[in-house]
Formats: sequence, C-alpha cells, structure tokens
Amino acid sequence: MSDATLNSVTQDPDDFAVQIADQIKTFIVAVTEVSKAEEPEEAVPVLLLQVSQLLLAGGRLGAYEDILPDERYEPDLGPEPDADGLRERFAELLEPIDVYSEVFDPYEPRKPPVPHRISDDLADLVTDLGHGLAHYEADRTAEAMWWWQFSYFSNWGSTASAALRALQSLIAHIRLNQPLQELDGLDTDQDPGDGDLAEEAGRVMAEEIAGPLGLRPVL
Repeated sequence: MSDATLNSVTQDPDDFAVQIADQIKTFIVAVTEVSKAEEPEEAVPVLLLQVSQLLLAGGRLGAYEDILPDERYEPDLGPEPDADGLRERFAELLEPIDVYSEVFDPYEPRKPPVPHRISDDLADLVTDLGHGLAHYEADRTAEAMWWWQFSYFSNWGSTASAALRALQSLIAHIRLNQPLQELDGLDTDQDPGDGDLAEEAGRVMAEEIAGPLGLRPVL
C-alpha cells in the first residue's frame, strides 16, 4: 500500500485501512451492545465470534509491513473515553465465569499462570482500539494504522488472544459436558494462595449457561 493510500480515508471497500477500521468499529459496537445482555449465555457465544473476528484484523496488521506515522509525536486526542462502565457491566454479567488463568508469555520458561478477568480484557480492548479509531475518524489514517499495529504487538493482541482462549474454553466445556474445575481462590485482586474460593465456575456453568443453551449434564 502506498503512503498516499494510507494517508487518505477512502470508501473503497478493498482498501486495507478501511477494512481494518470497519472490523474494529464493528467489534467496539458489538461488544458495547453485548454488555447490555441479561444473561451470560446470551453474551459468551457472541463474544467468542467478535473476538475471533477482531484477531483476524490483528493477524493482518501483524503480517503487514511496519507502518510509520506521519508525525514524530502523536497528536493530542484529548481525554480518553472512560471504559469503566463497560468493565463493570461485563463484570456483573460474567461474574461466575469472569476470572480465568493465563500464561502471560508462553516463551518465558517456568512462568506461572496469572489471574485475568474477561471483563478487564474487553474494556482494555475497547480502550486500545478506540484510541486508534479516534485518529482514524480525524482523517489521520497513518497514525491510526500505526497505533493499531503497534498496540497489537504491545498489548491488545495478547489481550484478545487470552480472552479468546477463555471464551473458547467456556464454550468447549459446555458443548463437551465438562464442568469447570473450581479456581481455588484465583482472583485478580488477591493473592492466588489465599485459599478462599472466588469462583464456583463448574456449578454455575451447568446451572446458568449449559441449561439455557439446552445442554444438560449427564447424571
């Protein structure tokens, strides 16, 4: 793609920047709408689909040549949008299954798993992607593409990948009729060794998610 193409927002659906921006806008809108769901069984399958599609955009950015912004210093965007409301809605919606275990870097030897929250991941993704979208909508396409590519490598790519693994695991446990193991106190705001039970994920999966989806455990 030429610099001229990157530096002009076009309506050509075949334009790389337009395609990436469309995927990111779709993700932000969809996730915001999903956060208003009443029950987790309404949210989890849609989130699985949306995060998977977002990672397709990330893969395209990751495989693309290095994108450089027009200016040495990033233009001021003003105050960042507050994603706390989104985070809180998902934390309430997904409360029984929000916390999961993740290895931060699979290439660092002997790194123990750390606790994550799907609600934190989704809010962080919307914040990161929305930052680039603000540049894009201000006709700073090169800046937006640079930010999305850079933050894909530095933050949102790994965040989305971790969230996708958690969401895929939730769906797999339901479809394969395999209740989740208790997380034995694992939480993001306490020591994993405290020993207090933070999540009764297996029971909740069977009672609140598998049932509404029409999947009953074998007794």
